[in-house]
Amino acid sequence: MTQRVILWGTYDLGKPRTRIMRAALIDAGYDVVEIHASVWDGVADKSQLTAAGWLARSLRWMFSYPGLIWRYLRAGDHDAVIVPYMGHFDVPIIALCAKLRGKPLIWDAFLSLYDTVVRDRCLIGPAHPAARAIRLWEGLACRCADRIVLDTKAHADMIRDLYDLDEHKMAAVFVGAEPDAFTAAAQLPSPAAKPLRVLFYGQFIPLHGVLTILGAAKLARELPIEWEIIGTGQEADTFRSALDDADLPRLHWTDWTEYHELNHKIAEADLCLGIFGTSEKAARVIPNKVFQTIAAGKPLITRDSPAMRELIGEQDEGVQLVPPGDPAALLDAVNRFAALDPGCRPATDAIAQRFSAAALAERWRQIVEATIAEDAT
Repeated sequence: MTQRVILWGTYDLGKPRTRIMRAALIDAGYDVVEIHASVWDGVADKSQLTAAGWLARSLRWMFSYPGLIWRYLRAGDHDAVIVPYMGHFDVPIIALCAKLRGKPLIWDAFLSLYDTVVRDRCLIGPAHPAARAIRLWEGLACRCADRIVLDTKAHADMIRDLYDLDEHKMAAVFVGAEPDAFTAAAQLPSPAAKPLRVLFYGQFIPLHGVLTILGAAKLARELPIEWEIIGTGQEADTFRSALDDADLPRLHWTDWTEYHELNHKIAEADLCLGIFGTSEKAARVIPNKVFQTIAAGKPLITRDSPAMRELIGEQDEGVQLVPPGDPAALLDAVNRFAALDPGCRPATDAIAQRFSAAALAERWRQIVEATIAEDAT
């Protein structure tokens, strides 16, 4: 008999994590029913919302819950409830309802809101009342869920330690990349006579380390390397000021590219960049761009970290790991790649198999099955 899971909450349908997880559950053979209200649609970076924007979203969020709860209580039989990212506010709301119906609750937390806002982006200090409220609510959500899923084991371990949780509650699933959006089929060879094309795209947050990339570009001022930077965010003004002072005609910065155009941008590049931030969170996560670049068959340079070591083995080619926050090390890695014959540049196929659609479906099947079985005992 096909098992049924309910995806419940105010999750953002536009987030790759949500789309990939939903597809993985379907591929794993589950009947997926969605009870959803749109709250965050169209918000790429919540930290950039104005006070008015937060007020509007908060009102939409609060008024969505009565309808969501009513729809869940009237929903047919099911085997588990899954709250997708980001469900920090959803989990305590649905937990009681799921308990009343005798169903286990799985939360795909993906990240810690407290760790992101307070420790990584430093938007508020740990003593701020809002920081304390976030930590209190997030801890409550963790205790309400039967299983908490993060993107890496390193990340899961941090959440476990932060909130003193049992090891058995924690699980990890790679983010992965949408196979229909990021594919190696569109690769475009680089003419030998042209400069090496290096691409970075992402939010300008401390975790990404865009100033490290700018530092490497400064060191490479006289080298035939074209740097394309796509993105904006928290550190955009700092980046702009540093770029204005640097005089780098080979560095091209645009603040936006449509999501569906990213695969083409990756295909145009010879080499892509991941993250280079020095924060503790940067050591625990593997961002979307890493999976997308590997899935698209392009070589990658990113910071060395415990999280990356969960994905990359010592013998793997196609990904170079460098120390965080080190422009010289980044440039050395770029130069090592540039010295390779274009016909002999390493492929990323073996790494991509570790987060293929089949691999993610199997991992989600393991987590859901284990949670249902534990709830039945």
